[in-house]
Amino acid sequence: MSGATTHHGKPDHSKPGHGGDEDVWTTGGTLFAGVLMLVNGLLGAFAGIAGIAKDDVYTRIGDYVYKFSLTAWGWIHLVLGIVIVVVGWGILKGASWAKATGVALAALGIVAQFLWLPYTPVWAFISIAIGVFVIWALCTDRPDSAGP
Repeated sequence: MSGATTHHGKPDHSKPGHGGDEDVWTTGGTLFAGVLMLVNGLLGAFAGIAGIAKDDVYTRIGDYVYKFSLTAWGWIHLVLGIVIVVVGWGILKGASWAKATGVALAALGIVAQFLWLPYTPVWAFISIAIGVFVIWALCTDRPDSAGP
């Protein structure tokens, strides 16, 4: 057994950087953020395809200041969804570029979902909450607490 141990032979997790509770939360949060980015990106891409196909899935609720055509929104969500999937995969693989890119894309996704509110209000709020969690998880992860 390597590393510090207690007198009972169990690993000592009381020191920072040695697998304490905070490390478990930040590492687990980063892993979960990567998975959420994959799922959110895929669902965004599907939403984009539905918008491009001019399906009658989406109907605008009320009048809204930020207006784009449904086809334009479809392309925005398709491209953004694909890029978010790629970055989510990079986070899961531990790529050094993926964390900062993930924070930027999550912020961009939050803005896009805010502008998309008239079409899918419930899902937009859920996606905004997912984006906030992703930003928190990626910003609180420390480089030395990354997986094995």
